[in-house]
Amino acid sequence: MPATSPAHPRRRRRTNRLLVTAAGVLTVGALAAAALPGSASAGEQGGKGQGQGHGHQHGRYQDVQLLSFNDLHGNLEPPTGSSGRVTELQPDGTTKTIDAGGAEYLATHLRQARKSNAYSITAAGGDMVGASPLISGLFHDEPTIEALNKLDLDVTSVGNHEFDEGAKELARLQNGGCHPTDGCYTDKTFQGADFPYLSANVLNEKTEKPLLKPYWVWKKKDVKVGFIGVTLEGTPNIVSAEGVKGLVFKDEVETINKYAKELRRKGVKSIVALIHEGGFPASPNYNYDCDAPGAGDGISGPIADIAKNVSPEVDALVTGHTHNAYVCTIPDPAGNPRMVTSAASFGRLYTDTTLTYDRRTGDIARTAVKSANHVVSRDVPKAPDMTRLIDKWNTLAAPIGNRAIGYISGDIVKDGTESPLGDLIADAQLAYARTLDPETDLALMNPGGVRASLTYAASGAEGDGVVTFAEAFTVQPFANTVNLQTFTGEQLIQALKEQVSGSNEAAPKILQVSDGLTYTLDLTKSGADRVVTDSIRLNGEAIDPSASYRVATNSFLAGGGDGFTTLGQGADDLVGDDDLKALEQYLTANSSAGSPLAPSAADRITIVR
Repeated sequence: MPATSPAHPRRRRRTNRLLVTAAGVLTVGALAAAALPGSASAGEQGGKGQGQGHGHQHGRYQDVQLLSFNDLHGNLEPPTGSSGRVTELQPDGTTKTIDAGGAEYLATHLRQARKSNAYSITAAGGDMVGASPLISGLFHDEPTIEALNKLDLDVTSVGNHEFDEGAKELARLQNGGCHPTDGCYTDKTFQGADFPYLSANVLNEKTEKPLLKPYWVWKKKDVKVGFIGVTLEGTPNIVSAEGVKGLVFKDEVETINKYAKELRRKGVKSIVALIHEGGFPASPNYNYDCDAPGAGDGISGPIADIAKNVSPEVDALVTGHTHNAYVCTIPDPAGNPRMVTSAASFGRLYTDTTLTYDRRTGDIARTAVKSANHVVSRDVPKAPDMTRLIDKWNTLAAPIGNRAIGYISGDIVKDGTESPLGDLIADAQLAYARTLDPETDLALMNPGGVRASLTYAASGAEGDGVVTFAEAFTVQPFANTVNLQTFTGEQLIQALKEQVSGSNEAAPKILQVSDGLTYTLDLTKSGADRVVTDSIRLNGEAIDPSASYRVATNSFLAGGGDGFTTLGQGADDLVGDDDLKALEQYLTANSSAGSPLAPSAADRITIVR
């Protein structure tokens, strides 16, 4: 049965406690047009003026603060490189780069934002765990769940990465208990999440019932807000088959509309959908005006279509998955404005949304909704409880994580259509594969499997240019194996074309390629034609469609993941060791303190724009 907020005592204590100090200064962000309904009374703290928070209103209307974030991915410590920065658009049209993220700072920002807001809810849009750095991933993300409990998270949807270790492990994160293989990491049994994970569109294949609760209702006095949680229907295409075994993923819109009706039948008319699916804003700046020149004009991608079709009974959409930042109003099917938000990723931003609750109707006064993204800047005091939590888990991880495994002469970044780090990983997998089969011809790496850049600046006491096991773990945290398969040249060409066609046509997934494989990617063309067939070469020789090629990939691609169905059809399978081990061996063998590894030129793919 769907739960309500009284099922979480910690939530009751937090939402009812006395809040006294002044609200923090708000950063600039996109806002929905329109003022508070005229009949709303002024708050005790001076209404809705700047610096007054969301106010304490009486009478018909009550402001409810909704704080939200998404795609944390276990980033308890400040992310490094570009993963730990956001760009801010300045009034003069220039941009400013700001270091952002880290649970110690996120906790401080959220706690400051809640002050003077007695009606405050904190929600998330999925991928809280999975693809996590060593401090969390080494312990099956128990540290992140503990951190989210301390952050007073009220509710989250599941994301695709919540299924990385399968449904049973997700249930353990929700309900607690020691890991079935690794056991307990401390002298205390893991308690699990004291917030509900929602998975309305993820069904048990046999029972056809939701895997977890489909919705949850937050209540305070006479105010109640329902939350429906879904993840993207395409999750099985981007998660290993074992992780979603026995599960069915239903259409997001149909599911949300179904449960919106159910909530209204139960008397809940204020509804927020937590959707782990996202869009692509026209600007990378977190404070970009998504509604210029018109509502929803500044965003494209799956969430735009979803937002246009989700029932008008839903008042706001908190989204994620694409790791982008946006605050947009997209008209619902009835033509009314509706807020759609995403707070980038890795805890770099949070979204502060004002939902004005109408006590007479029990619904949200949609024209009064305001929202803005805020930077989790690192110029505020660290939350001491988060520092203690991070120190505890770092102490346990240190013997493994601090070990040096290689040396680099500069940042090896994951950014770009072809990236220096993508080249490095593909080369590492090719080198490892040749220890299993000397006849291996090439290696292909999925871009989504490269989670962070390798930075030259030291992340700890190891020294500049030193690559630690923890840093490599953050780059490749999935525990995929390196698999070898045999393909015909025709199949290899088809696999490369699948980067930009089929399910990848709208949002191409460009494989990172090992040394020796070259081709031209013509982005002025459309679909599969963007991969120029005649340009594909291996060590300077054209690919022979009828010849056989031995190809190394990770187990995710070898299972046809990311829409690469052809890569799931190889022959003569040989399963190797962990892909992280391949990277570690390559770094150790090809770098030293006196001869560090330099970033590649990333010129194996010729790009025509």
